[in-house]
Amino acid sequence: MKTKSKISIALILLALIILPTLNSCNKYPDGPAFSLRMRSHRVVNTWKVENYKINGDDFTSLVTSYNETFSKSGSYTYSWSFFSGTGKWAFQNNDMEIKLTGDDDQSSRTLYILKLEEDAFWYYYKEGDDRHEFHLISK
Repeated sequence: MKTKSKISIALILLALIILPTLNSCNKYPDGPAFSLRMRSHRVVNTWKVENYKINGDDFTSLVTSYNETFSKSGSYTYSWSFFSGTGKWAFQNNDMEIKLTGDDDQSSRTLYILKLEEDAFWYYYKEGDDRHEFHLISK
């Protein structure tokens, strides 16, 4: 009987230690709460637009052909109709943001990550006073 109560107490203590740390796994506002895949592996993908808003107004229909590709090597490409570009990407600010730098090293943009899952990547960036929010899905 003493062994069972020792095991029970040990399990309760273990739960009290682990449960608060699970909540801290939710790094991004919209999730995921927990993932076994590293953040860098989740972002490496080709993404297409599911939803696009500027200051809360829906502009998805304007960017239906927009795609972004993040590679394992840190390169980044985008394409939209007749426009395309390349550059580099890197996490910053404790993996809460992604810094995009154009190949000309003159242009850059910071993406503020809202959600980063294997098949969903949500972020926003600021351009002046405007907030551009993208909800991307795996292509």
